Amino acid sequence: MSLLPIVLLPLLGSLVAGLLPHNARNREAWLAGAITVVGLVLTVMAYPQVAAGEPLRLEYAWLPQLGLDFVLRMDGFAWLFTLLILVVGLMVIFYARYYMSPEDPVPRFFSFFLAFMGAMLGLVLSGNLIQMVLFWEMTSLVSFMLIGYWHHNAEARRGARMALIVTGTGGLALLAGVLLLGQVVGSYDLDVVLAAGDIVRAHAWYPAILILVLLGAFTKSAQFPFHFWLPRAMAAPTPVSAYLHSATMVKAGVFLLVRFWPVLAGTDTWFWIVGTAGLVTLLLGAYAAMFQQDLKGLLAYSTISHLGLITLLLGLNSPLAAVAAIFHILNHATFKASLFMAAGIIDHETGTRDIRKLSGLYKAMPITATLAMVASASMAGVPLLNGFLSKEMFFTETVLISGDAFMRVGLPLAATVAGMFSVAYSLRFIKDVFFGPVATDLPLAPHEPPRWMRFPIELLVLACLVVGVIPALTVGGILHVAAQSVLGAQTPEYTLAVWHGFNLPLVMSIVALVGGVLVYFLLHRFLRMGTLDRVPLISGLDGRSTFEATLNLVGSLADRAERFFGTQRLQPQLFIMLLLALLAGAAPLVASGVTWGDKALTPVDTSFALLWAVGILCAFAAAWQAKYHRLAALMLMGGSGLVTCITFVWFSAPDLALTQLMVEVVTMILILLGLRWLPALPRADAALPGAKRASRRVRDIVIASLGGVAMAIAAFAILTRTFPQSISPYFLDRAAPEGGGTNVVNVILVDFRGFDTMGELTVVGIVALIVYALLRRFRPSPESLELPRQQRGPRASDVPPTHGAEDQAARGYMHVPGVLMRLLLPILGMVGIYFLLRGHNLPGGGFVAGLVTAVAIILQYIVGGTLWVEKHMKMRPQKWMGWGLLFAVGTGLGSLLFGYPFLTSHSPYVDVPLIGSVHVASALFFDLGVYALVVGSTVLILTAIAHQSVRSHRAAEKPVAEGGQ
Repeated sequence: MSLLPIVLLPLLGSLVAGLLPHNARNREAWLAGAITVVGLVLTVMAYPQVAAGEPLRLEYAWLPQLGLDFVLRMDGFAWLFTLLILVVGLMVIFYARYYMSPEDPVPRFFSFFLAFMGAMLGLVLSGNLIQMVLFWEMTSLVSFMLIGYWHHNAEARRGARMALIVTGTGGLALLAGVLLLGQVVGSYDLDVVLAAGDIVRAHAWYPAILILVLLGAFTKSAQFPFHFWLPRAMAAPTPVSAYLHSATMVKAGVFLLVRFWPVLAGTDTWFWIVGTAGLVTLLLGAYAAMFQQDLKGLLAYSTISHLGLITLLLGLNSPLAAVAAIFHILNHATFKASLFMAAGIIDHETGTRDIRKLSGLYKAMPITATLAMVASASMAGVPLLNGFLSKEMFFTETVLISGDAFMRVGLPLAATVAGMFSVAYSLRFIKDVFFGPVATDLPLAPHEPPRWMRFPIELLVLACLVVGVIPALTVGGILHVAAQSVLGAQTPEYTLAVWHGFNLPLVMSIVALVGGVLVYFLLHRFLRMGTLDRVPLISGLDGRSTFEATLNLVGSLADRAERFFGTQRLQPQLFIMLLLALLAGAAPLVASGVTWGDKALTPVDTSFALLWAVGILCAFAAAWQAKYHRLAALMLMGGSGLVTCITFVWFSAPDLALTQLMVEVVTMILILLGLRWLPALPRADAALPGAKRASRRVRDIVIASLGGVAMAIAAFAILTRTFPQSISPYFLDRAAPEGGGTNVVNVILVDFRGFDTMGELTVVGIVALIVYALLRRFRPSPESLELPRQQRGPRASDVPPTHGAEDQAARGYMHVPGVLMRLLLPILGMVGIYFLLRGHNLPGGGFVAGLVTAVAIILQYIVGGTLWVEKHMKMRPQKWMGWGLLFAVGTGLGSLLFGYPFLTSHSPYVDVPLIGSVHVASALFFDLGVYALVVGSTVLILTAIAHQSVRSHRAAEKPVAEGGQ
C-alpha cells in the first residue's frame, strides 16, 4: 500500500498548494518538502523487497473487461527512477524557496511542481500501459504550465506551446503503439507485456509498434529531429529547468526505452533507428552546445547530447550497454541538476546569463564557482568523478561493437569526437564564466547566494565525487538491482571500478580530454568576441523553423477551409450538417436496402395519433412562423417538446418525461436569451426576392422533414426486429439486488454505467467553463447590469409615497410577480431535493433535481435582475461544479479503498434509533455530485449568456427592431 501515497500525496499537495495565500512562500516550500520527504521515506523502505527481486504491486480493478485496471508496480528500475525524482525534487524545492521572488505567484509554482512530480511518479510506477500513457500526457500538460510559468514573457509562452505540441503529439503516437502492443500481447498489464518480447518481435505489427513507441520516446527526450523544443524551454524558471532536464521530463523518453528494452530491442530495426537517432543527437547536441552564448542554452544542448548518448547505448542491443545507459541516467541527473542550479545562482546574483558578459566570477563567488567547476568536470568525464565512469562504459561498448570496418572504426571515432566537444563546452562553462578579467558592466554586483540556496548544489556535487571515487560501495547495489529488473537473465557481469588498466577506452578518454581543450582554445577567441551569432554548419538543421512553418501551414489550411465551408450565418451551417448526416445515413441503406422486422404491429390509438398530429403541426408551424415572429416560433417549438414529454409518459418512461420537461424549460430560457443577439428579421420588401425566399424556406422544410422521416424509418426498422439476446432482462433482474434500487433507469446511470455518466458530467462541466470563458471578456460591470431607466418598467420604489388606496394597490401589484418568483426558490429547491432523494427507487435523480434547482435560480435572475441576485444569493457556480465532480470521483475512489472496482456501489441498511432500518445507497453521493454539477453548469452557462445579453442591450440603446425579439 506504500505505492499509492507516493503517487497520490504530490497530487493532493498540488491542490493544497494552489489554495495557499500569495505571501506564504515558506509554507508552500515546507508543504512540498514534507510531501517529498514522506515519499522518499516510503521509497527507501521499499528497497529491501525490491532488492530481493520481488516487485511491489498494487492493483485496483477499474474496467477489467477491457483490461484497464489501476496498477502500481515498483521493480528495481522503477525504484531507481522514483528515488531520482524525489531526491532531485527535494533539492529543487529547497533551492526554489530562495530562488523564487516573493512577487512571483509562488503558490502556483509549487502547485504545478507537485502536480508534475505526481505525474512523473505515476508514469514510472504504472503497471498498466494505458495508465502509463495517461500519466505520460499529464507530464506534457503540467510541463506546459511550468515552462510557461512566467506567462508575461513571450518566449516562455512560445517555448511552452512548442513543448506541448511536440511532446503531446508524440504521446498520441505512443498511445497508438501501446494499443497495438496490447492487442498483440493480449493484455495491457506491464508484467505480461515484458514477458512477451519474442511474440512482439515476431509479429507483423512489430515495425509499426516500434515506430510509434519511438516517436513518443524521441519527442519526449528531444532526440533528433525533435530536439529543437528543449532549448526553447529554457525560458522557464531555473528550478523548473533543473528538474525537468535532469531527472524528470526529458528522462521520461529514455525511461520508456529502457522499460521496453526487453520487448522491442534485439532487432536490426531497433539497432538502426535507435542507434542512428542517438548518435546524431549526441554529436549534434555537443557541437551546438559549444557555440551557445546563454548559460542555460549551453546546458540545454549538453542535455540533448547526453540524452543522445543514453539512446545510443540502448540502441546497441547489448545488455552491458543497457547497464551503462541506466548508470549514465543516474550520473547525468546529479551533475546536470547541480549545473542548472549553479547557472540560476549566477543569473540571480549578476542579473545575466550571457557568457560574453560574464567573467572573473571566481573572486566574487568562490564557493559557487568551485561547485560548478566540479559538476562541469563530471559532465566532461574527468577521472574520479561519476561522469567519467559511465563515459568509460560508453567508450568500451563502442569499441566492442561488431560489424563492418566502417562500424568498428566509425562508432569509436564518433564517440571520441563527442567526448572532445563535451570537454570543450564544459571548459567554456568554467573558464569563460569564472576566470579572466573581472566583469565590470554586470546588471548586479556579483556575490555569493544565501547559504541554504547553495546547499542542494553541495549535496549533489558531493554525490558526484563520492560515486566517482567509490562507485561500487555507493551505487553498485542500486545499479545492479535496477539493471537486473530490466534485463533479467541477460544481466551481464560487470565491475564498477575507477581503474580498469591501460586500455583503448582509457586512450579514448585521454584523447577526448586533450582534444577538447584544444578545440576550446581554437574557438575561444571567436566565441568571446561574439562574432559567431549562429551555430556554424548546422544552423539550417534548426527544427524550430520547420515547426513554425508547419504551424503556419496548418493555420493557413484551416483559414482556407473556414472561408470555403464557413459562414457567419447559422442557417447554412445547419443546412450543411444536416445534409451531410442524411447522405452518411443513406449511403449504407442504398447499398444494402432497408428491411423490416417480423414483430406484430399494435393497433393505432386515436388519442395518441391526435397527440402526435398536434406535435407535428407545432413543428411545421414553428418553422413557418419563424419567418414572421421568433417568439411565436419558440412557443410552438415548446409545444412539440411538450408532446414529446407526454409521449414518454404514454410509454411508461416517467424519468425521461421529467428530464425532457426540465430540458425544455432550460432550453427555452437559453433560446430566449439568445434571441436578443439575432439580427432583426428582414422586411418583406428587403433582402431576397419573395419567390427566392419562399423556395429556400420550402427547401429547408423538406430537408428537415427528410431528416425526421429518416430517423423514424431507422427507429421503426429496429423496433420491429426480434433480438435473440436483449440487455433489458439483465438490468431488470440485477437493478434491485446488485444496484440497490428499483428505478432501473437511475441505477443504470449511477451504477451499471456510472463511468459513462461521470464522463458526461466532465464534458458538461468543460462546456460550461468554455462558454463562461468565451463570454467573460464581455462581462459588463455591476453598474451596467441594470437596464437604462427608460427600458425598464416602473418599480415599486418609483411610485410616489401616498396614502391613497389606488396607489397602495399599484405598489402591491408591482410586487406580486417578484414575490411569487422568490417564493418559488425554496419551493422548487425542495422539489429538487425530493427528486434527488427518491431517484434511486422512484422517478427522479440527480440530473432532474439539478435542472429543477437551476430553473429556480434562473427565475430569480429573470425577475430580480442580475445585480440583485448576485448581491443577495452569493452563488458561485464554479464551486458547485467543482464539488460535484469531487463527489462523483470521490464516490468511485471510495470503492477502490475497499478493494472493489471503481464506482462499485454499496447499498446497506442502517439501523437508525427511533426510525428503524434505513436503506442507504452509496450511489446517492454520486447522484449528489451529478446534482451539484448540473446546477453549477446550467447556472453558469445561462448567467454568462444573460450578462452578455444585458451588455448587448445596453450597447444597442434603442428598442429591439420589430420582429427581432
